[in-house]
Amino acid sequence: METRELTVVAGSFVGFQLLFSVVSPRLSTYITPGYGLLPSTKLTEWNSRLVSTVHALIVGLFCLYILWFDDAVNANPVWGDPSLVKLNVAITCGYLLYDLVLLACNWSTMGDSFFLCHHLAALYAYGYVLTRGVLPYFANFRLISELSTPFVNQRWFFESLKYPRSHRMVVINGVAMAVVFFLVRTAVMPSYWSSVFATFGTEDFDRLGLGAQVAWITSCIALDILNTIWMYKIARGCHKVLTGRGGRKAKEGAEKEASADEKHANNHTD
Repeated sequence: METRELTVVAGSFVGFQLLFSVVSPRLSTYITPGYGLLPSTKLTEWNSRLVSTVHALIVGLFCLYILWFDDAVNANPVWGDPSLVKLNVAITCGYLLYDLVLLACNWSTMGDSFFLCHHLAALYAYGYVLTRGVLPYFANFRLISELSTPFVNQRWFFESLKYPRSHRMVVINGVAMAVVFFLVRTAVMPSYWSSVFATFGTEDFDRLGLGAQVAWITSCIALDILNTIWMYKIARGCHKVLTGRGGRKAKEGAEKEASADEKHANNHTD
């Protein structure tokens, strides 16, 4: 890993920690008085989710810029110039490390085995991007998924502030969450894997070596399994809520199910 990427990882880690401990409490208190009425455990998760949203917006928008304008990466998805992608991945790695520390310190209230697996799989794969500069297109493509995170977090914010589930903003955000999650995490799977399979047997693929090949494929399979599970939970919960099937208790259970799709949403990040 070059000095620049290492500096970005470290800087992101520290920056997100400061955002969590200093900026979020002050900004949230200014935005809504309801923040100060939350119990300490919810304050921790609130600050964590605000950091998650900031990270998702930075990385997600940067990802789209690279996909649209970085010709070198798009021309050679395996060995294209990885400069901008490595910068984006370094930001994400800094965030993932910060989030893992936060999870470890608050495991009893925020711990989630799915997210632990998600973060470790992502770090494992992104380590190859930072150290060897390989697979820039595919690494960047994965970060599209971050664009769903702000909607997941916003749902949790509404629930914590006790907005009625029938509130117009809650409904709009819930539908947007399901649609965007599907578009950036599920609908892109065929396109992504088509591009992956297209590299098999090529000289560029062989140059990766077995280690990078295994890290790439296994981490992608693991992440897509997790995304499929989360999409199923969101879809089932959203369907039950919108149709009102099973009465009030079933509706409340479905809403809880939908909101748990990305407990402590990072998750970003894959």
